[in-house]
Amino acid sequence: MRGIDPKQIGAVAEDLARDTEAFCRHFFPNGRRTGNYWQMGDVTGAAGKSLSIRLRSKGGRAAGKWTDHATGEYGDLLDLLRAHLDPIGWPALLERATDFLGQTPLETGKPPKTQQRRRPSQNRAEAGQKLFGYGKPISGTLAEAYLIRRGITRRDPTLRFHPSAYLLSDSGQRMAYPALLASITDNTGKVTGCSRIFLDPFGGLAKIEAPKRVLGNLHGNGIRIGPWQQARDLIVGEGLENTLSVGMAFPTAALVSCLTANHMAAFIWPSSVRRLWIAHDNDVAGLRGAEALRSRFEAEQGQAVLLCPVRDDFNTDLIAEGVTALRHRLSAFVSAQISGHDLWPDEQAA
Repeated sequence: MRGIDPKQIGAVAEDLARDTEAFCRHFFPNGRRTGNYWQMGDVTGAAGKSLSIRLRSKGGRAAGKWTDHATGEYGDLLDLLRAHLDPIGWPALLERATDFLGQTPLETGKPPKTQQRRRPSQNRAEAGQKLFGYGKPISGTLAEAYLIRRGITRRDPTLRFHPSAYLLSDSGQRMAYPALLASITDNTGKVTGCSRIFLDPFGGLAKIEAPKRVLGNLHGNGIRIGPWQQARDLIVGEGLENTLSVGMAFPTAALVSCLTANHMAAFIWPSSVRRLWIAHDNDVAGLRGAEALRSRFEAEQGQAVLLCPVRDDFNTDLIAEGVTALRHRLSAFVSAQISGHDLWPDEQAA
């Protein structure tokens, strides 16, 4: 743990514990919830009941604490993740944990005195802002080639290209790859982070573990595309490619990509929005995240409608069907949900 600030490690562990169940479902999908505990066989995540993780704080006992009753091991969620991924170094461990949180990995080494009072989340947000600022327009770049391969021709200033963005390997080695960047913003338009899709020299995904990562603060925020500032109808989706695929069907619509189902469930919508169109992936996690967002929105704001792809996600639908067929199918569905569909009238004749 040399060169790592223990306070920063504690901050990551606390952040993980704020949504212990999401952490468990992501890293240990073979476990199961029993009351206030997530139960599994051991640190590998196998099915069983020997290891219990407390999901919510109760009776003075903190959420995120776990005990393996067979071995006597215990700790917080960062300890559990380290045991699960063993062998793994601290830099790579923090990279994995903060990627899940939608935050930048922590810097090694003692921060300057002027930085010691800064919140880790503030440093992460500024790191994301800085990286996005280094990006350039995607026209003629590998980032554009990647989107074209996915059938996506919609463009927006929120998308940029970096020829050599760095990341850490599981062993802590620093590597660099070209990357498609996308700015993550809050409801004021402030950049809170940067999504990175690492690419190979041919415009495909880089052949590394987790080629899609986030630098900055994603929770509650998203990648905003189109005229979202005063939008009354907003399309909210999971992955960037899938959200942009729906945006190909409605090229003047306002979009927000939340990148994952868990972050979609936690999305904070602009106050102008009166109707959400939630474009989820066709799987259990996607439906769960969409239902959670719909429940929150309809309890507080207005109508929410789920958009489900025919295949696994909307980008697969776009590639298989083509943009015209996808537009017709989604337009027919949207029209059936409301009388006199006039959300994006200029697209009716497309």
